[in-house]
Amino acid sequence: MRNFKVTIAYNGAAYHGWQRQNNAYTVQEAFEDALFELLGEHITVNGCSRTDAGVHARRYVLSFQTASTITCRGVVFGLNAILEDDIAVLSCEEAPLDFHARYSCMGKEYVYIVHNSEIKDPFYKDTAYRSWYPIDADRLDREAKAFIGKHDFKAFCSADCDKENTERTIFDFSVRRVGDTVHFTVSGDGFLYNMVRIMVGTLLYINDGKLPDGSIASLIDSRDRTKAGKTVPPTGLYLNEVYYDKGNEDNERQ
Repeated sequence: MRNFKVTIAYNGAAYHGWQRQNNAYTVQEAFEDALFELLGEHITVNGCSRTDAGVHARRYVLSFQTASTITCRGVVFGLNAILEDDIAVLSCEEAPLDFHARYSCMGKEYVYIVHNSEIKDPFYKDTAYRSWYPIDADRLDREAKAFIGKHDFKAFCSADCDKENTERTIFDFSVRRVGDTVHFTVSGDGFLYNMVRIMVGTLLYINDGKLPDGSIASLIDSRDRTKAGKTVPPTGLYLNEVYYDKGNEDNERQ
């Protein structure tokens, strides 16, 4: 058997998240169907993360094992010829048999994009969240630093979260303006269900005056979801990078 590590990108607007489901079409199902067409094998693919319906990925890592003699170039060009245009295979490499896209992962980076304008832009439909209220990116960048470090993020996960351990380590969190968009970029060793979307929603509450400046530390300590901000829509969320190298993880801490 051979083990392949594949990096893909996708626009998640047409999919009900990554993970295969019985009653909805997902990115995993689309990819596994394409693999069957290419290789003639029913292969279960291991994804690096679950993503919600409507969430996008710039670099999503998956792994699968096959008895096929296909080359990595054949995987890339073969799958790209089969998959719909909203999913692209970026790269493929052979990996050790014990490599697993999810369990070998040491960290992830997400970006949340807000289109911050009074006038809507049709090209941001399904790819950014629009908020017309002026966002002070420098102010929110300072506020976001309170998330950095190892904390119990119980207050920043959905009530549907099934994790008993809600401690996670955030390596970095920055907020910057890029034209009429604001980018919230956060990296960490792992994320709870809806965690990034709630952290962004909480920062927007601070921006809008619904929560006071300097309140994030006390919100973390409260472990109370009802005290934090809203869960912003999935539309603006992108899985931006996945880390498997210890050096990359350490660099994020600096």
